[in-house]
Formats: sequence, structure tokens, C-alpha cells
Amino acid sequence: MSQTAPQNLPHFCLFVIFAFLFAPSTCHNTIPQKHEPKIKGMFVFGSSLVDNGNNNFLPNSLAKADFFPYGVDFPLGSSGRFTNSENIVDILGKKLGLQDYIPPFNDPSTKGSKILHGVNFASGGSGILDDTGALAGNVTSLNQQIRNFEEVSLPELERQLGNNNSKEILSEFLFVVGSGGNDYSLNYFVGLGNNSVSLEAFTTSMTDTLSAQLKRLHELGARKFVLMAINPNGCSPMATARVPTQEGCVESLNRAALLFNDNLKSLVDDIRPQMPGSNLVFVNAYKVLRDIIRFPRAHGFLDARNSCCEVTKISEGGTGILCKRGGSVCSNRDQFVFFDGLHPTKAVNILVATKAFSSPLKAEVYPFNVKKLSEI
Repeated sequence: MSQTAPQNLPHFCLFVIFAFLFAPSTCHNTIPQKHEPKIKGMFVFGSSLVDNGNNNFLPNSLAKADFFPYGVDFPLGSSGRFTNSENIVDILGKKLGLQDYIPPFNDPSTKGSKILHGVNFASGGSGILDDTGALAGNVTSLNQQIRNFEEVSLPELERQLGNNNSKEILSEFLFVVGSGGNDYSLNYFVGLGNNSVSLEAFTTSMTDTLSAQLKRLHELGARKFVLMAINPNGCSPMATARVPTQEGCVESLNRAALLFNDNLKSLVDDIRPQMPGSNLVFVNAYKVLRDIIRFPRAHGFLDARNSCCEVTKISEGGTGILCKRGGSVCSNRDQFVFFDGLHPTKAVNILVATKAFSSPLKAEVYPFNVKKLSEI
């Protein structure tokens, strides 16, 4: 006995040291944090600001970004994102800890295990209203995007997970909706519909339609919503090139955006009692981008008026929005607010996504930020 103890003592001491060093770490890793994010993925709906390549697969669509210089800084090249690299939902996904980019619905390979972390249904040129986007050729309206989710992706997700309780499954996903700008610029202001309808009445129609669309997603099991405001499109190079103003922005477009955004923010409070168990966040991208445009240098930008890429002009048969295929592109892309005639650069997308995720200001995110939403 007296000989055995000294031989085992070093081993016992070593055990105690290892237990002391590693026990706290092990406990820390096995006990979930109180506010640990619970998001497994995202389902994305909307237009070109969040489209990540769906229109690539639509024949006769004029709203495509699958050519250089789009994606000039993106690892996957010209993927169909309407910017030089990542868009807002790409960056938001990273902040939520998602390992891969959300795949586009129209890609034939988006099936099986590829949809376990969500699907992107967004289509550039589309709108909340079904007739929006006719000028852009073949695009997928928000109503059709929701039908694609309901009829194709949701049943496939249930099969993959072996669980047909969609409400249980979808409570762990964010539903991002970024639509509405095209309903003005490609519908109301170009006289697609009834010209006698007032801006206020048209906006009410948009809001009522979106409300019904959100309720449908809720019926299907969606519980966590991120609603993106319309950008100040009146300050875009596309708008200011068409209607030069001393103020620097086309106020009719901005007034329309503000009108819709006010309705959208109100909808967050109005619709929640009608959607039990839901939580909605309004991201005021308008304010974030407008602040950047007003004070570009304070936010690290040198040019808030011109597009970084060479845009195909209306006189050349273009729209003043999209980059010229194979055209020139600025070298200091991080210092430009707009990549083409309408869509922001990745540098702006980072700022908007960061505000959406963690801003404490209700003027930027209402009633709270996406990080808090992910922890509920």
C-alpha cells in the first residue's frame, strides 16, 4: 500500500489538472446558451435586390445578371446576382451562421439535401402585384414564388426531414420578403394599370396584397418574417439620369417608397395578431441607404450618384438599369454606392445587412433586429 500510492500519485495529479482545465470548457459547450440562434436556414422571396440567379433559368427574361461585370468580385462569378458580389441575403445568411449560400429555386439542381437550409425564390423585375414586371419579359411574381414554395419546395423539405409537420419545421427558418419597388417603377409610373388610380390607392392595394401573401405563408407554417423596405430608388442613377433634378433625387419615386414603407412598418403591428405565433421585423433599408447617399464620405464612399459599371443607356436600347454586357467597370467598387443604374454594391449590402442583423435603433429595424428574431 505504501509503495502503490507514490506510483499512482503523478497519474492522479495529472487527472486532476486535466479535469480542472477541461471541465468548464466542456460544460460551456454542452449547455445551450439562453439566446442561442435557432435559425436553420432562409426562404427568400422578392425581386432583384435578393434574387441570386433564378432569372438565369427563365427564357425570354430581360432581367438577368448572368454576365460580366456582374459578379466581378464573387467567387462563383456572374451567378445572376444584381451586384458585384454578395447581396443582402447572402451576407445575412453568414451572420446567421449558415455555411452555404441559399440555392435558387429555378436551378434544376436545387432539390434533395440542397434545400435543407432553404431556397431562394426571388425574381428580378417581379413585384407584389401579378402584372408588375411585364416590361421585363418572363419574371416570377411574388404570388407564383409562394406557390413554388407551397407546391414544390415545402413537400420536398418534408420528405427530406421525414416530418410532415410544416409548422414545426418552418419555425426554425427565416422568411425574407423584399418586394415592392418594381410595382412603382415598372408598373404604376409607366402606366401599366389604371392611370386614374391615385398613388395612395395603388399603395393600399399593394399593402393589402402583401398582407394576404404573408398570411398564406403563415398558414403554411412560416413564423419568422424579415420584411425589407423599398430603397430610395429616386436617388438611383437610373432615376436621376432620366429626370435630372437640382435636389439630386426624383422625389416622386422616393415619396412612393416612403408611402409603402410606412404601410409596411404599420403592417408589422397590424398583422401579427392575425398570425398567431408569428414575429415580424421591418428593415428600413430606405433610411440606411438614404443616409449613405446624403453623407457618402462619412460611410466610406466617394461616389453616391454614378453607377460603377457601364450601363446600357435608353438611347442604346437599354433601360438605364443593367450593366452593359462585357462593359467597363470601376476599379474602386467599395467606394461606389451603386453598382449599376439601380442596385447597390456589395459594400452597401454589407452595411444594410449589418444594420438589419444588429442595429439597436427602431428607426432602422422595427420592433427589433434580426439577431433577436433569430433567438426567439
